[in-house]
Amino acid sequence: MSELADRTCVPCKGGIPPLSPEEQDRLRHSLEPDWQIVDQHHLRRELGFPNFAKALEFVNLVGAEAERQGHHPDLHLAWGKVVIEIWTHKIDGLHESDFILAAKCDRIFTRHSRG
Repeated sequence: MSELADRTCVPCKGGIPPLSPEEQDRLRHSLEPDWQIVDQHHLRRELGFPNFAKALEFVNLVGAEAERQGHHPDLHLAWGKVVIEIWTHKIDGLHESDFILAAKCDRIFTRHSRG
């Protein structure tokens, strides 16, 4: 499991550039392989679940973690599927905290899919 998941998101106040493509690629390799970097702007991962109830449970767990971190992903819930998209709105691109939150989502999914 990624050491990123043990870190805490740091609020971005803006005024900094988004991560470079090289920095994004380096951090992406610390995540599960299903994560995609879309247009060097945001992270995206689609996860499958056996039914709507399990997908909703996962969304609620991610939502609780997002509140603790003060960093909120876009979550798209459907029957048996959740799509997560993460980026930092203040810089309209990717920040290290986006990768930290993605790693936390990976950890939640791993634990949730065992239970």
